This record gives sequence, structure tokens and C-alpha cells, in this order.
Amino acid sequence: MRNVLGVINLVNEQPILKELTHHRCLASVPFGGRYRMIDFTMSNLMNVSVSKVAVFTKDKYRSVMDHLGSGKEWDLDHRSQGLFILPPINPDRKIKGDLQQFYDHIEFFQRANADTVIIAPGHHICKIDFNEVIKQHESKGADITVLFKDFDGKPVNKPLYHKCLLNQSGEVIDIELYTSPGQGSHVCLETYVIKKQLLIELIKNCIENEEFDFLKDVVKANLGKLQVQGYKFEGHMPFIHSLETYHKSNMEFLNPEILRSYFYDSWEVFTKIKHEAPAKFSISSKVSNSLIANGCIIEGTVENSIIFRGVKVRKGAVVKNSILMQKSEVNEGATVENIITDKQVTITKGQTITAKNHPTVIKKTVVF
Repeated sequence: MRNVLGVINLVNEQPILKELTHHRCLASVPFGGRYRMIDFTMSNLMNVSVSKVAVFTKDKYRSVMDHLGSGKEWDLDHRSQGLFILPPINPDRKIKGDLQQFYDHIEFFQRANADTVIIAPGHHICKIDFNEVIKQHESKGADITVLFKDFDGKPVNKPLYHKCLLNQSGEVIDIELYTSPGQGSHVCLETYVIKKQLLIELIKNCIENEEFDFLKDVVKANLGKLQVQGYKFEGHMPFIHSLETYHKSNMEFLNPEILRSYFYDSWEVFTKIKHEAPAKFSISSKVSNSLIANGCIIEGTVENSIIFRGVKVRKGAVVKNSILMQKSEVNEGATVENIITDKQVTITKGQTITAKNHPTVIKKTVVF
């Protein structure tokens, strides 16, 4: 097997989930009942037998450091290889771009025993077989391979995505930065495969020219100079760019086919292990079409909802179409509908909280 270095790039994250990213980076936002967004990227890299992974952070990275730890759950707790979390060298200096971060840690790339580098963001919910991506990258003789997916969501009002334009042979001939994609647009996933030595040279050249953005200054600027190949990802991947799409994407995991494709087909998705008792359901509980994590106590009614670890739904309480994060509590007679509670939220006895048009977030530790 070739030597592959994994890079998870959190430098370009945007605060698209508002209240959920006030105290954490986007990659560490909880998802699917017991996971964090970054778990999917970590597990994809594990599947390609990456033995060294660097996580380049920008800010609010305490939660991602706590979650990833030594990387043991992803078999990355090695003495000489393993997991490396690389925060800004000078936190007081304004970060000019991800290339600045890469350059500040250039020795990490130089010392890595790898010939190929995979660069990916930490917030994409998907299962990408990087073995197939690298196989195409090598067979096409590409200098850089850019992953893209055809857009299939609702119209996006804000220009958040980058759009790839390809010729008939699959080469990327242009990248439109910060666009609002339409149905079928080739959305750049900001995921790349590149030779390590070429990456080091491009990083150095860009910094010398005071260029700091990988997509703009390495990929887009070298279209026509380097062979930049596109790779179409056709698997399931929700486009998350708002609280509404985050809520919808979680609810998609109530579909047995989607759930099976992530957690039962091919490789597994791993996360930080927490040894808790199984969920406890009382005789008064009524649960339908929901995911209930371990450590929960369910005495009331739960419908079409995602319930994270350690949540308590007391007798007579009703939870519908909602996401309740770790150690939240819904007390007797309370009703919660179309709500996202961050961690350790308490809904007091008899309280009714509903949202009609868009899901509403209750901030961490709030007593409502």
C-alpha cells in the first residue's frame, strides 16, 4: 500500500451553524446521535490505511482536541506516526489563509513518510472511498485531483460554494469561487489528492508571492499549468449550510437505507467511546422513528427525533421532530417540537417550545 498522509483542514470553516458554533468549531458539531462531524472524515482516512493525520485548526479547537484525543478510536495512537493537532503557531496573529498554516508547519510535511497527501475539510457527512480516488489520480497521471459532487439541495441564498467546470476528459478547466449553485452544478468539496513533494513546492512558492488560499492560489491559479483532474463523488452527502439543512441532514439518518449505508455497509464510522449503560425505556414511554443513544432515560413520547447520549425525557413529556444533544433533559409534561437543544439544556416542567417554519436552537446549558 502506498504511503498516504491525511490532512484535515479546519482553517476555512465558516460559522454557518450560528449558535452551534459559538463555543466549538464546525468540525466538532455533534451529528447523528453519537458522532461529531469530523468523525466521518477521520473514518474515511482510516479506511485508506492512513497512518499519519494532521488536523490544522484555526480557533475554538478545544472541543475537537478533547474529542479526538490520541486518535485511539481511529487506530492513530502510534509513537512515530499517528494523530497531530496543529493549531496556529501565533494565536495573536491574524490567519491569512490555510497556506499560511501549512507553511508554518512545513517541517511536518517534509518529515512525513508519505508520497501522497489527501486534504479534506472536517464537516462533510459522507463516506468517500479514497482508495478509488487515488487509483483514478494515478491512472490519469494527475498532479491534483479535485473532488466534486452534483448539487441536489434547495437553492442557496448565500454564495458559500465553489463550482467546478470540467471538459469532456474530466479535467477541471475553471473554478468559480463563492457561488450559489443550481441543481446539477459541480460543487467543489474542497477535498484534494496531491503528491507530497509538489504540495511542498506549491506552498513555498505561494508564500513567497504572498498568496495564502489553497483553492484559489494553488488549484485555480494552476489550471492549465498542472493537470488538475476532477473526481465525481456520487455517494450520499447532504449539503449543510444552515441550521435548517443541519436539522434536515440529521433527520435523513432516520431513513433505514441511509443509516445502513453509513454504519453497516463497507467500512465503519468510528467515534470517541464513552462507556455508558444502554438506553432505558420505561413502561410509559412511546418511541417511534427515532435514534436513541446509550445512557438515555426515556419515560415520555419521542417521535421522529435524534436523541444523543444521556438525555432524559421524563414521564408525560413529548419530543417531536427534534435533536436533543448530550445530557439535555425534558421534564414532566413539557413539549418540544422542531427544536435543536445544545448540550445540557433543561426544559422545565410543563413548558411548551415549538418552532413552525425553521428549527430553533436552544443554547448550551440554558434552562428554559
